[in-house]
Amino acid sequence: MIIYPAMDLIGGRVVRLKQGRFDEVTHYSATPADALRHFAEAGAEWAHVVDLDGAQSGRPIQHDLIADLAGSASLRLQVAGGFRERQHLARMFDAGVARIVVGSLAVKDPETVRGWISEFGAESIALSLDVRVVDGTPFVASDAWIQDSGQSLWDVASQYAGARHFLVTDIGRDGMLEGTNVALYEEIARRLPGAAIQASGGVSSMADLARLPTDGAIIGRALWEGQISLQEAVGLARA
Repeated sequence: MIIYPAMDLIGGRVVRLKQGRFDEVTHYSATPADALRHFAEAGAEWAHVVDLDGAQSGRPIQHDLIADLAGSASLRLQVAGGFRERQHLARMFDAGVARIVVGSLAVKDPETVRGWISEFGAESIALSLDVRVVDGTPFVASDAWIQDSGQSLWDVASQYAGARHFLVTDIGRDGMLEGTNVALYEEIARRLPGAAIQASGGVSSMADLARLPTDGAIIGRALWEGQISLQEAVGLARA
């Protein structure tokens, strides 16, 4: 398993949101560059970086900052937020970003996103699918969780035969420190056996990590609030 320590950015500052709500923001004192350095010192090889301003507005807002971080960081960056056009992706890849996460557009315009996967490679793009579980079925939301796409996770995934990486967030667990939805990820593993799944939302302890049947796990609030040691998490993932 790959551990992705998460760093969300608003106005160049490191923050965390509660269940994606921009009116529930926690600010942290570390600078983005310092945070990435600490991640690397703890043994992480990847970091998950989100331009929340870009995610909210639907266009790049902090890509200049992220480009600078990618050029100086010693670990690989997986970046999300505001990717709507090919040039947005190309610029980040040129800056040294290792993987780009595409969310709302993956739901709304699969033809375009399939083209990006074909052009840039399946290892370079992750599809971010944020779900609400209703009567056992994970339905995909979009536009910073505001819109309900009306499609299940399985409906969307079926449109991406060439995709490799899927980042799946259980909206109900995100930022709540209540544990991960293991049953959901077990079902995903059964239904999408060839995919590399990243679990996001609710990781609150080492026990949560140990139970996940996924290829990766994104750790956010639990890491920033000291409930999980990144060094220990990386060690567990490598064991």
